[in-house]
Amino acid sequence: MKHIILSVILALGCLTANAQSPVQGTSYYLPRTGLRFALLIEKTTFTPGTYAIYAERFLKEKAQTEPSVRYRIISKQLALFSEPDSAKHYTLLFDKKRSVLNAELDDHNVLKAVNAKAPAYVMPAAFKPARKQVRPDAKDYLTEDMVNAGSSAKTAELIAQEIYDIRDSRNQLSRGEADNMPKDGAQLQLMFDQLQTQEQALRESFLGTTRKDTVEQYISFIPTKEVDRQLLFRFSTKFGITDNDDLSGIPYYISVTDEHVIPPLKEAMDDKKKKDKEDIGLYVNQPGKIKVQLYREEKPEESFEPYAAQFGRVESLSAELFGKKMTTHIVLNPVNGNVESIKTEPLD
Repeated sequence: MKHIILSVILALGCLTANAQSPVQGTSYYLPRTGLRFALLIEKTTFTPGTYAIYAERFLKEKAQTEPSVRYRIISKQLALFSEPDSAKHYTLLFDKKRSVLNAELDDHNVLKAVNAKAPAYVMPAAFKPARKQVRPDAKDYLTEDMVNAGSSAKTAELIAQEIYDIRDSRNQLSRGEADNMPKDGAQLQLMFDQLQTQEQALRESFLGTTRKDTVEQYISFIPTKEVDRQLLFRFSTKFGITDNDDLSGIPYYISVTDEHVIPPLKEAMDDKKKKDKEDIGLYVNQPGKIKVQLYREEKPEESFEPYAAQFGRVESLSAELFGKKMTTHIVLNPVNGNVESIKTEPLD
């Protein structure tokens, strides 16, 4: 019985000793690479003129009488992003024998650098539309007679007559026959511009206005395996991007092909220093090259060839990189976890 009690005490003592000496380290993830497509979409809005039904009668021009909205994709650009890969969760060990001083992680605990400061990763800037110019308003050029006309037909007739008068004035200026000719070329150009603005505003009361707005929308996709023409999104010329189950939109598909190309690690990491018997928990990705092809229905469009972490392999780095006589500074690629830069230096 005494021997049993002594054995239990010794076992508890060992457990207590182990609890008092926890392994020091930092838990981290390696990234998985995502694809973000930035779609630049132009929206064209047509608003009929107030007097569109009189355009052919007074201006001898046909005018559209129904409002309309049209969308079109101007361009597609690819940007890469990362997210933690739950299958690649490791712990980087710290001890006095090794010169692993710090590890930098991003907000999602993805490893960015060891013994170094990683530069901030910035996604491409969002599209900023140009400031729109103020359009001339036909109401600003209506005369008292136009405003007080007894019917819309009479108002339209007076507006049309004003348009013809403006054209006649412009012709007289161009021939130098106007009663009050400008003194110099700059003043002449100013008068031409003013007449042009006034005519445009009055014509729009018949022919309508067209406004174009450009916006940027994003579609994200994280490939985990090769895919062949998987539905990415749908797009309608009447509604823009629609739900994937909305058949009013034209389908856009994506194909992802593994090209089985994996670049080697940096030259400073020779085979001797990649691995050794002592594993300190330092792993990096060697991403694989993929081909990404977009299709509009059956027609191939843009293609891209990025490197994605999940199509490569994981490599363990040697503890020898962080010995007593030397240390290493490593910065990883923020979207695929590959070694971006490596620098070794002797310790004093």
